[in-house]
Amino acid sequence: MPGAIRISPTRATRAVNLLRAVQFTHPPSCPCHANPSHHHQASVQQARRALATPIDKSQEKEYAFEMAASSIRFGPGVTKEVGMDFKNLGAKRVMVVTDGNVKKLNAMKQVIQGLEQEGVPYSVFDAVRVEPKDSSIKQAIDFAKPYAPDAFLAVGGGSVIDTAKLMNLYTSFPEADFLDFVNAPLGRGLPIQGKLKPLIAVPTTAGTGSETTGTAIFDLVSKRAKTGIAHRNLKPTLGIVDPLNTRTMPSAVHASSGLDVLCHSLESWTAIPYHERTPRPSNPINRPAYQGANPISDIFSLQALRDTVKYLPRAVHDPDDHEAQSKMLLAATLAGVGFGNAGVHLCHGMSYPISGQNPGYKHAGYQMEGPIIPHGVSVAVTAPAVFRFTGASNPERHLAAAECFGVDISNVKLESAGEVLGEALAEFLVKLGDQPRGLKDLGFGREHIDQLVEGTMPQARVLMLAPNLDMSNVDTEREQLRKLFEDSMDY
Repeated sequence: MPGAIRISPTRATRAVNLLRAVQFTHPPSCPCHANPSHHHQASVQQARRALATPIDKSQEKEYAFEMAASSIRFGPGVTKEVGMDFKNLGAKRVMVVTDGNVKKLNAMKQVIQGLEQEGVPYSVFDAVRVEPKDSSIKQAIDFAKPYAPDAFLAVGGGSVIDTAKLMNLYTSFPEADFLDFVNAPLGRGLPIQGKLKPLIAVPTTAGTGSETTGTAIFDLVSKRAKTGIAHRNLKPTLGIVDPLNTRTMPSAVHASSGLDVLCHSLESWTAIPYHERTPRPSNPINRPAYQGANPISDIFSLQALRDTVKYLPRAVHDPDDHEAQSKMLLAATLAGVGFGNAGVHLCHGMSYPISGQNPGYKHAGYQMEGPIIPHGVSVAVTAPAVFRFTGASNPERHLAAAECFGVDISNVKLESAGEVLGEALAEFLVKLGDQPRGLKDLGFGREHIDQLVEGTMPQARVLMLAPNLDMSNVDTEREQLRKLFEDSMDY
């Protein structure tokens, strides 16, 4: 630019250093700061110390949040459109993923008919395990690899959708070791460096919200704990949310799935704020899917909570209440968007060893061999104790949640927020019916608590979002978790 003065980088550096030397060695001459003993001198000393102290990047708090969710199509009958969706994608080899029960249902008939009408080639894997284990996930991956699909279609509940996500991941990265992407510290927690193949998810239960999220959960048997993989690139391309597909759900499945929605919404609403999370990522690709409560996730989480409290009892108690069933399916999707970006915390972190260390309990209404603690049951059983514990972290939010249960909070003191929400939750669970009233009803005793605590400790991905939990001191954290399990023995 004409007339501009050019300064070489070396001279510019010297000039900056000279200005710093002047700034930090001479008191200012302005009249109001000319006193050498003025507080400015203290500021100079602080500045010098700050310049000399290395920055601890691990303690830098987050300053941003991201919003990611699958595209969603909602409406009765939309399942029949799935064949056209794959044709529009140009898919030539679709891997259809389901389980032994869902393959007999109308939802599966609809997707197969749609694929065949559009002439889309497909293969079916129907051996998904409910509450999948790492072994069942690996079996599914081994089935998919030789077929070399260019797209995936998941038809079923959260177990089916999560299994399809991992089939997609490990066929897209066939050379990866299984633990490469598994959440740390149980796995290596590597980010997914690239897009996966298209995945369309058709949920047949109203609970997990897995059709919207980049999270897949399974049992890591060798560690006796649930874990998973979480990354935005794992989320489905499209969720086809069809209320007709949940009409065949048994009452027990409506209840346990709905309890998962309840805790998704409550935990994401009460998680630590995103700007309190550490460390701040050095690269955006390392920003976790679970970020902490944020202004966008709050909207989805609170609406999902309101709808769950209103419609879940109706959906459980009246199999012909199709309005309530439809509202619960939508609530599951709303909660999925909320927790898929904010995250969950203690109820889910504690639920993983509860399911993984099942002493032999089989939940009524589940038609499968062997013991099972449904995910929603394992999550909700600790909820009254958890929200009593977290109440002091943000009383206003806990009272807003209690108000969703019909509690008059106009005269409630802030210090009572956790107790009030815990009591409202316990009453809601009791009225829902046929739910275990604490860990004792699942067959756990106090002799199991130490193992439950040890199974919870590795769940750092969700525990780091828990209000009031002291993760800076391992002994304190263990004691806090032990007390929560003790308080969850009965309610």
